[in-house]
Amino acid sequence: MTERYVVAIDQGTTSTRCIVFDRRGQLVSLAQQEHKQYFPKPGWVEHDAMEIWRNVERLAPRALRQAGIALDQVAAVGIANQRETTVIWDRRTGLPVGRAIIWQDTRTDSLVHELSAQPRAARITDISGLPLATYFSGPRLRWMLDHTPGLRARAERGEVLCGTMETWLIWNLTRGAHVTDVTNASRTMLLDVHTLDWSDDALDFFGIPRAMLPEVRASIGAFGTACEAFPGVRIGAALGDQQAALFGQTCFTPGEAKCTYGTGSFLLLNTGAELVRPEYGLLSTVAYQVAGAPACYALEGSIAITGSLVQWFRDQLELISCAPEIETLARTVADNGGCYIVPAFSGLYAPHWRSEARGVIVGLTSYITKGHLARAVLEASAWQTREVVDAMNANSGLTLKTLKVDGGMTADNLLMQMIADVLDVPVVRPLAVETVSLGAAYAAGLAVGYWPDLDGLRGNWHIAGQWMPAMDPRLRETEYANWQRAVQRTFDWIQPG
Repeated sequence: MTERYVVAIDQGTTSTRCIVFDRRGQLVSLAQQEHKQYFPKPGWVEHDAMEIWRNVERLAPRALRQAGIALDQVAAVGIANQRETTVIWDRRTGLPVGRAIIWQDTRTDSLVHELSAQPRAARITDISGLPLATYFSGPRLRWMLDHTPGLRARAERGEVLCGTMETWLIWNLTRGAHVTDVTNASRTMLLDVHTLDWSDDALDFFGIPRAMLPEVRASIGAFGTACEAFPGVRIGAALGDQQAALFGQTCFTPGEAKCTYGTGSFLLLNTGAELVRPEYGLLSTVAYQVAGAPACYALEGSIAITGSLVQWFRDQLELISCAPEIETLARTVADNGGCYIVPAFSGLYAPHWRSEARGVIVGLTSYITKGHLARAVLEASAWQTREVVDAMNANSGLTLKTLKVDGGMTADNLLMQMIADVLDVPVVRPLAVETVSLGAAYAAGLAVGYWPDLDGLRGNWHIAGQWMPAMDPRLRETEYANWQRAVQRTFDWIQPG
């Protein structure tokens, strides 16, 4: 019998990857291509959606060739994607009407401020489970309709379509299926997270024509058969990247949590079939849904800037030549020397949700070296995680016992120890570090019977590294208090208008 495999398309913020996995959940091959980042104005971040699609077309055969397998050995394709990133395209030509606007983009700040003052704003938060912020797709769509001449009329006539990146990729893969899944839809502010359908109230509030929206489907099920890139292969799953990571970490039981450390960092706590009312700056989001079954929900704490702070340290300040060097540089000093960096480059996300905040470096003296700065960069990720975990414990009524971690930054052993120290809980890294891609593959494989059930997936999870807390409790609380004072200094930097 010919061995079969599952492929994940992992469409991330800085690159797109096609990864082949075997039945044990082990990576067989990986093909990757970066895409260009556009920064046309301060706070604006864009991608070329056509470039991303062309990359998928190139990566698909490369991944299969590297794996040494044929197309007929692919059981299913699953998609994980950068969430909230929004693209609008022409229904007839399939061409985008402009660049995709990225989740980090803050151009809607004034619009969000204006909408927040409306009496119905609180109702929209209740419907969507999300705070009104520049982070989400709804304000972004409204901005695009308002600032592109003639676009609103075309949208109302059904001549243009919109979606997040998985919708764009499925449209191109299938030559015309306009669909999304519940996890991505739950990041738009347009979905009623209780009914799992588009909300008429939210559409009216944001002024979004329903005709341009995709059909909402379960995350694990039927998304059509590919005609391009993987012709003849079923698309079995689509999930937002952080929900895919939760799935890949096999956090299927309420109370299990993971944090993915990438461009930003995202901590998700499985709350099961219960939609927990979000408090303390957290979000309620759909974790995943198997077709024909109730949705599983999660509490989420979103951190905007973690890995991208290291990139800034490398590319803008040019203090290191590659990302791994930051650990070596940070180890040249024993502590941060009293220096703290709060990377509010695009505002602060959880638990503050202050879109007007901007980054600060505090505590600078002539004593500070680039080693202290490097340490402060890493500590920023740790302390932001602590803020979210504190909020998560308060909101859920649970106490986090262990944090499962994944993402590129988990290769930094000093950072992992810092996180264990500031949280005062063990930090555990799995053997399979590509958990976003693996989650998309697991979900797609489940949809077609490649894997029988969730228990079978749990058997594939193995520990690769663990860090135990070793920080003096008094030092931990003193440093945390200093961090919180530094955060306060980022507030109210951008003034409305």
